Amino acid sequence: MSNKKSVGHNSKKEILNKPVEHIDITSFDARKIISSMEKMSFVSRETANAENIFNQMIEDKDCTIFLTLAGSTSAAGCMNIYRDMIKYNMVDAVVATGASIIDMDFFEALGFKHYQGSQFQDDAELRKNYIDRIYDTYIDEDELQLCDKKICEIADNLAPRSHTSREFIYQIGKYLKKNAKKKNSLIETAYDNDVPIFCPAFTDSSAGFGLVMHQEKNPKKHITIDSIREFRELTEVKIKSKSSGLFMIGGGVPKNFIQDTVICAELLGKNVDMHKYAVQITVADSRDGACSSSTLKEASSWGKVNTTKEQMVFAEATSVLPLIASATYHRGNWKKRSRKNFSKIFG
Repeated sequence: MSNKKSVGHNSKKEILNKPVEHIDITSFDARKIISSMEKMSFVSRETANAENIFNQMIEDKDCTIFLTLAGSTSAAGCMNIYRDMIKYNMVDAVVATGASIIDMDFFEALGFKHYQGSQFQDDAELRKNYIDRIYDTYIDEDELQLCDKKICEIADNLAPRSHTSREFIYQIGKYLKKNAKKKNSLIETAYDNDVPIFCPAFTDSSAGFGLVMHQEKNPKKHITIDSIREFRELTEVKIKSKSSGLFMIGGGVPKNFIQDTVICAELLGKNVDMHKYAVQITVADSRDGACSSSTLKEASSWGKVNTTKEQMVFAEATSVLPLIASATYHRGNWKKRSRKNFSKIFG
């Protein structure tokens, strides 16, 4: 007997009827549960140790904190966590997949939503309704295509030259200041606080579709994305940092990109230290050699991460991230930090 549910008799409006609500880490204090988990074992103790290391990053006045995002936690209800980490000065730069920033954050800033659904739905029927599925979360494909077109529109109004994804996302922030349907998105908050956002695989997202449309419309005068200059920009942030810490959700390109800045700086003749602190939350298996699951101890063999203060948390991020972020917020050590304002170093 199949677990799949037919949705063919339902309209799109009936299917997309329960929006995902993003959790508010300021509304509850997780310090007590984190303190209790510290005395437990397995993932509980890993989670508590991760929160402790994250606090050490925040307490270290010389530490630049990099947030890396891969996967779909933004669509799943963690969007406001990442925004608040920037708002409350727990993060100095973001390295993310294009999907996290464009298909999820920019998408919602335009007034669209993600919806609760079911992983057991008949995907052929969802396709007939023009609904995209991320496990048990739904996206209206018509709205996603409007997001693609808005990226094209923003690109049409920029100087026809090469841009890094950081530059382009900065321009999106400027656009949202005047035009956002939903205020205080991650992009807009980063724009307001001079926190640069880097998407090293920018075209693997709605940004890619929008920029292809832009180049098709403007075959001789269009923008391009310079990922090499972007790598140099991110490395410059690392060079200007006395010490650094990584708070990583998932793995993928963002994880490797930020770790590689240490090697890049070294090849440029700069004397930089390995990342001093590192936390990674992942469900990936380390045995297949993939970057998403490679342990932080493994990264030390490449000269990327110091193993003194590192913690792998093998958990699905939506289950432990709210506890870590809430406890860190309520500890309040972020109030003593000075903002790094790294966006300003690029002019």
